[in-house]
Amino acid sequence: MDAPDHHLTPTRIVEALDRHVVGQAKAKRAVAVAIRNRWRRLQLGAELREEVMPRNILLIGPTGIGKTEIARRIATLIGAPFSKVEASKYTEVGYVGRDVESIVRDLLETAIGMIRERSRKEVQGKARAVAEERVLDGLLATYTPGDPDLDPLGFDRTDVTGVVSQDMATARVKMRERLRAGGLADRDVEIQQKDTASNALGDIFGSASFAQTGIDLQGMMDRIHPPKHRTRRLKVSEALEILTAEEAENLVDKENVSEEAIALVENSGIVFLDEIDKVAMGGRQGGGPDVSREGVQRDLLPLVEGTTVATRHGMVKTDHILFMAAGAFHVSKPSDLLPELQGRFPIRVQLDTLTEQDFVRILKEPRGALTKQYVALMAAEGVELVFTDDGIAELARVSAEANMQHENIGARRLGTVMERVLEEVSFEGPALKGQCVVIDREYVLERVKDLLEDRDLGRYVL
Repeated sequence: MDAPDHHLTPTRIVEALDRHVVGQAKAKRAVAVAIRNRWRRLQLGAELREEVMPRNILLIGPTGIGKTEIARRIATLIGAPFSKVEASKYTEVGYVGRDVESIVRDLLETAIGMIRERSRKEVQGKARAVAEERVLDGLLATYTPGDPDLDPLGFDRTDVTGVVSQDMATARVKMRERLRAGGLADRDVEIQQKDTASNALGDIFGSASFAQTGIDLQGMMDRIHPPKHRTRRLKVSEALEILTAEEAENLVDKENVSEEAIALVENSGIVFLDEIDKVAMGGRQGGGPDVSREGVQRDLLPLVEGTTVATRHGMVKTDHILFMAAGAFHVSKPSDLLPELQGRFPIRVQLDTLTEQDFVRILKEPRGALTKQYVALMAAEGVELVFTDDGIAELARVSAEANMQHENIGARRLGTVMERVLEEVSFEGPALKGQCVVIDREYVLERVKDLLEDRDLGRYVL
């Protein structure tokens, strides 16, 4: 198991997050330190390494201020398996709903996908070569020496007598050259493709429900009923892509993939528990839903503390998985969580509410800023979209005012306002080809002024 990139110092992690998330310096620093500590742990001796537990983080703040985005970006940055789950969708054992151990199973499936994709790339060359041979087999099956219609295979129609004398090996070599040069891309060929739908028996019995027992139902079905093959007639270019993917999958060592994925989850996995405040008791006592809320917390506790979860790929230890929890805590507060669970989130960060100035930065600075997205989308229609500084400032002001008048949904309000302002341009895009549309202060006000004045209407539209 390789350690994460040692070049990812806390400073560089924060700089990378700054390219996507505006503000929230305290949260970024806390996450950066937690990630760096994972690398530090992997540098220790085996005995001490097992004693160092992750410093789980609790992010506190209203919706739309960057909690989820920070977690998602950090997982992408370090190449770690990442799973975002809503704590409120899980139920106590015995109630209808998903059990919390499925969090780890989902995380493992994500890691398996990552390792499998990397393994496919490693064997891509070999898979392509095998796929070429299978395509050549299909082409040669329809090749008859002396056939006057040989030019699609790259032979000169006037050289039929020469072709007759050639053996199949020579023909194969010449076909391979033409295949790699792209000369046969549009020719039809029949191939034998694995029929993935033939083993749907596991789905009928609900293979997902067997996961908690550690039984690989689909694997059992594959062994009992080996995959069937079906004949398909495709263009050579399509056949090559399909067969290359199939051969790459065959070349991947599935046992090795599972072992690597389990190690990756155990050492680098990140779970983001959103809406953790929804399962807090909030000072309420009684039965019904409140009992289930406390039950969810008690079920989550072993995962966060460290336990072993049975999956169809093997046993997974959760001791060193990093858990990041987040919640608005409007009704409840962190102290309403079970004391044992509170203690497993030693780092608590109160995120800042976004201001009008933050909205201006959000519209300008990030690589994927909304303004840049709309400019690129309208450029696809041949329309030049220009946002002026006063136009961006007005978008920010309107969004901040709407958040104060109605529910505060943070930066998500920008998307709602932008859609309203650019609705006409988006609809008339094809007719505006070759034109330049300037989004300035007057343009924005013209389209949202009535909504801001009529609060009842704005509540539904903005």
